[in-house]
Formats: sequence, structure tokens, C-alpha cells
Amino acid sequence: MKIATFNINGIKARISALSDWLDTAQPDVVLLQEIKSVDENFPREHFEDKGYIVETHGQKGFNGVAVLSKLPLEDVSHGLPGDESDEQARWIEATVMGDRAVRVCGLYLPNGNPAPGPKYDYKLAWMERLRTRAKEILTLEEPAILAGDYNVIPQDEDAATPESWRKDALALPESRAAFRRVLNLGYTEAFRARRLGPGHYSFWDYQAGAWNKNDGIRIDHMLLTPQAADLMQDCWIEAELRGREKPSDHVPVWIELDA
Repeated sequence: MKIATFNINGIKARISALSDWLDTAQPDVVLLQEIKSVDENFPREHFEDKGYIVETHGQKGFNGVAVLSKLPLEDVSHGLPGDESDEQARWIEATVMGDRAVRVCGLYLPNGNPAPGPKYDYKLAWMERLRTRAKEILTLEEPAILAGDYNVIPQDEDAATPESWRKDALALPESRAAFRRVLNLGYTEAFRARRLGPGHYSFWDYQAGAWNKNDGIRIDHMLLTPQAADLMQDCWIEAELRGREKPSDHVPVWIELDA
């Protein structure tokens, strides 16, 4: 089973590039972030015609997450538990019924800027809710993946110019500590389990020639339960897509599971 997570930065603006990528890459499951569309306006039939089951948790003009799957989906749920007043569409879960059932949790974590401030407070509160849900998922003792745009640069080596991010919400010590609290529950950070060292990025700003200078950051992550980690065959970043087609300011992160 090949699963990709991809912040598409607007489904309407990127539908052509996304479609071309799907036709070429042929993922079994895609977790999309920043679809920027309400559910009823998402181009569902377009992707269904390509053989995908479509589940969305949308929001007008902002945020929004989706699951596209060539395999059956069960037990779909929308929204991160823990705050019924939260109207931001940033979390979706579903069980993918492959040779082995795998729970996928697609997330778009708040950016948090400017920090300090209410947006950063919301980010940290959201991450605490994430930690609570991640702990609950572990108790199921099943293969599960928490994947998406975390808007967290875990370590300095995950940024080409870490000094540029010192005061940014993506790299503040509190953000990194909150990320580690989730990881330290017993999750495996899939990419770093396979590839170490600097120079691996999943996002390049559209401004100031960031791609040409490889001035990137790694903020798209996959966290695996122990049962999912046992199934992992490989994990990689499709960085070359950014230079070839520029379908988004992010690129897909992939995992292959024996499932």
C-alpha cells in the first residue's frame, strides 16, 4: 500500500496539476491538506472517475482536509476531538481496507503565526488535543498513520537556513516540544527512520527564489504506531515534483507499507 500526504494549497487552483500527478504516481491513498473548499463544492466526481473513493472535511476558502483512496474506506470521522467549538477543518480519519487494515489520520496543523498571540495559543492547544487523540489511537494496537502538514520544523537540520526561523511559530521551542510529546508517546517518525541528515525538505516558499536556492524546510510528516512501523517498507519525499511542475509550495511525502 502506497500512501502520500500532500498539501495541495487549493483544490480549484491545483486540480489539473494534482490530476496529472495522480495519473503518473498512482498512489493507493492520498491525504490532502488545504483543499480550501466546502464539502459540497469539492470536485468529487472528477476523482471518483479516476477510481478514488473521496472523503472530505472542508471549509470555505481556508484549511480543509481530504482522503482519496482506491481501497475501501470504513469508520470515517471528521474533526479533531477535544473542542466542540472548533470550526476549523483540520482533521480527518478513516480505516483503509487493504490486505491489512490501516487507520489513516490526515491533519493540517495550525501555522500559529504571529507568535506570541492568539493564533499561537490555538496552535499549542490544538497540538495538545492531537497528543490526546494520538494516545487514544495507540491503545487500539493497530496500524495507524498520523500524516499531513504539521507546520513544525522538528530540528534545525530540517531547515536550510535555521537562523531564519528562530522566531517563527514553526520552529519555536514550544512547538518542537509539543511535537516531541506526540512522538514520545511511542510513535515512529517515518522519514527519519529511513533517512538522516540535513538537506531533506518538503516546502519551499514561492518568494525570493527559495526553490532555486533550495531554501526549504521539512514540515510534512508521518508518525506511525508500532504496528504501522512494523509494516513500513520505505518513506521518501518527492522533492523533484516541486521543480518539475510546481503544483504547490509543498511536495508529497510517501510511505510504502506491507499492507
